[in-house]
Amino acid sequence: MSTTNLHEKIVIIGSGPAGLTAAIYASRAALPPIVIEGLSRGGPPGGQLVNTTEVENYPGFPKGILGPDLMKLFRDQAERFGTKFVMGDVEKVDLSKRPFTLFTQTVEGEATITCDALIISTGAVAKWLGLPSEKTLAGYGVSACATCDGFFFKEQHVLVVGGGDTAMEEANYLTKHAAKVTVVHRREEFRASKIMVERARANPKISWMLNTGVEEIIGTAGKGGVTGARVRNLKTNEVGIVAATGVFIAIGHQPNTDLFKGLLDMDENGYLILPGTKSAQTATKIPGVFAAGDVCDHVYRQAVSAAGTGCMAAIDAERFLSH
Repeated sequence: MSTTNLHEKIVIIGSGPAGLTAAIYASRAALPPIVIEGLSRGGPPGGQLVNTTEVENYPGFPKGILGPDLMKLFRDQAERFGTKFVMGDVEKVDLSKRPFTLFTQTVEGEATITCDALIISTGAVAKWLGLPSEKTLAGYGVSACATCDGFFFKEQHVLVVGGGDTAMEEANYLTKHAAKVTVVHRREEFRASKIMVERARANPKISWMLNTGVEEIIGTAGKGGVTGARVRNLKTNEVGIVAATGVFIAIGHQPNTDLFKGLLDMDENGYLILPGTKSAQTATKIPGVFAAGDVCDHVYRQAVSAAGTGCMAAIDAERFLSH
């Protein structure tokens, strides 16, 4: 198999809103980057939005836009200004010296890519229960983001699956839209902080199904969507059907940072920690390496906030290279 050697001043790993916004800004600064679009690690090119049907909260699209269509517009804009794309997965990185070296497996074979500045925008993926119906009904009533999709469930009954802070936050948020929210959790105890549980417990719109596991989500992809879930009481073994039009999986997210373990600082969940500098808020502890988007954001996790940090990372990288 052939090996290709490529060099560019800026290389961006990841092609979601953060990575492609960084590419647009870098290209406009006369530093057209290489964007490495993931093949398998962390999901498909375009990030989590390519698995989203309707996006109605991205500014500039008052009638909404399909997630894959939005990401195609991002990509087309970056390409228009000179961004080059490599379809592949980075298998290993050497950040010990500049230029940095990325050992990449592409659709055309192995590639060694070097750069003077690196922007990491590998994103994060939602943790799922592992049910086949989750994939089938994703975007048709199954979601992992209440802030993204809660609006579609006005005056409806939805389930939130999980017992941590994420589940409590999602449940409370969904009561702004849904008529009723039922939290389904496998245990009686919660991993969530006491204050988060108390806040959810005090919300009259939230009900509880504890010691209960979701075995299957029921519904049809398309206009029918989710109609309910088959659940099992883990104490009595009793199986039942709960009617609901939405199921929100809230068991956390996994940042795509395995590649950088031992090289960059991370929190206990694997999110990159950005010490930053006075002039570069997206800087990691290694000069010339920057990060943007969900890979370092476990709080907001929105396309628009990811795009904003992508812009910041590109400006930070440009300033770094100019010194």
